[in-house]
Amino acid sequence: MKKLYTILLVVSSILMIGCEKDYLDQPKPTESVNTSVIFESSDGVEAFMSGILRVSRSQFERTDAGGLYSMYFARVVKGNDLILGYQWYVFDYENDNREPTYTRTIFSWEFPYSMINQLNLFIDGVKKSTNLSPLEKDEFLGQGYTLRAFYYFQLAMEFQHTYSYDPSLPAPPIYEEPALEGKAMSTLSELYDFILSDLYTAIQTTPENRIDKSYINRKVANAILARVHQVMGNWEEAAKVAAIAREGYSLTPSEYSLGFDNMNASEWIWAMPQRADQSNYYYIAPHSFTDNIGDGYGLAFWNKEFVSLFSSTDVRNTFDDLYNVGNGNDYYARASSKFTFAFSSDIPIIRSPEMMLIEMEAKARLGNESEASSLLLALQQNRDPNAQASGNTGNALIEEILVERRKELYGEMGVEWFDAKRLRKGITRTGNHRVKSTANLLPDDKKFFLKIPQKEIDANLLIDDAINNGR
Repeated sequence: MKKLYTILLVVSSILMIGCEKDYLDQPKPTESVNTSVIFESSDGVEAFMSGILRVSRSQFERTDAGGLYSMYFARVVKGNDLILGYQWYVFDYENDNREPTYTRTIFSWEFPYSMINQLNLFIDGVKKSTNLSPLEKDEFLGQGYTLRAFYYFQLAMEFQHTYSYDPSLPAPPIYEEPALEGKAMSTLSELYDFILSDLYTAIQTTPENRIDKSYINRKVANAILARVHQVMGNWEEAAKVAAIAREGYSLTPSEYSLGFDNMNASEWIWAMPQRADQSNYYYIAPHSFTDNIGDGYGLAFWNKEFVSLFSSTDVRNTFDDLYNVGNGNDYYARASSKFTFAFSSDIPIIRSPEMMLIEMEAKARLGNESEASSLLLALQQNRDPNAQASGNTGNALIEEILVERRKELYGEMGVEWFDAKRLRKGITRTGNHRVKSTANLLPDDKKFFLKIPQKEIDANLLIDDAINNGR
């Protein structure tokens, strides 16, 4: 008989309970945990959340199948702007890692679902607690709903066409509570409705204050909501919540020369921290893979055509002919110093410039081109004091904003893949890529999404054995 395979992380694997405040920062595994003890106090619940967040940045399986950082970097390497050398993430770079028994497919299913199961345990425990005050319950539930929505959004992006292609298509199952048995596939429409429901609930109660930028607050909830609305094409809502998410975060061009390794940077909204006693060592992406000077893998380089988009006075121009190639035709001709690798390098998840770019794209698509152009120029001149207004309107303005997204967010969250998929444009490899035509992605290419893992099909009675037919 089939048994559910996806959601079997045990609570005790992420948490050590106690009364000391240190546990909020350093939860460690323990052999057994009485869940009633966890939810007896706010300290216990905070420790549980700390454990969940720690798992999200740990090494889930192997170097290229770790935490959230490896999901993002697997998207980065699928584009045209980054060129990957050999070793890790190679199948992703070649856009050849989507079969039901492949590591990328299994990890991209199991990791979000393991997080979702922990979050369902968290939500269920908070709801049933008799010791937490109503305010404490609301604030904790807001954090749980935000994270659950975030990981369902990752599943939606990875395992089906984009929302506008056909919302009736099958999508990953929805688990609203801790479960030991499988559920049937949902539809994209049902899954996005569930994501929106969680996020709209969350932004009502999620606290503004937090322990540090690795935790969820209301800005983070709005930022995630902005990304979801952007994919769905809900432009009025996207503009509104993106503006809320970035409020209070200043643009600081000098941060581009500091290595993108400190979550206390003024532009960072949400981050994954690393430190000596909790480091992922060489596994963290993008830092270990794009820093060709430090002690990391140093496997990633940058397309000469992408580098040509930057002026010499743009602070984001972090590129250099590190190996003195000269002619620039070799794939390793241009390295970047954007990310500095160390065992303590923090990893950005969401930064305020991304929210600014979502807002300006939304305004441009709504016909408010004056405000969109003003926001665009403000960002451009913050990054490059010599930037001038282009005067673009219509589709040309939107395309300029999309290019600006690539220039601002390169290496961080798979912006090329994310935009090409949601806008149904495809990605064509050009320039000095090591692998070109075989890795191209056509508009609405099936290679934009993964097949359902065979492990899940074998384990879940409610998923049809033929689910991957035609995928």
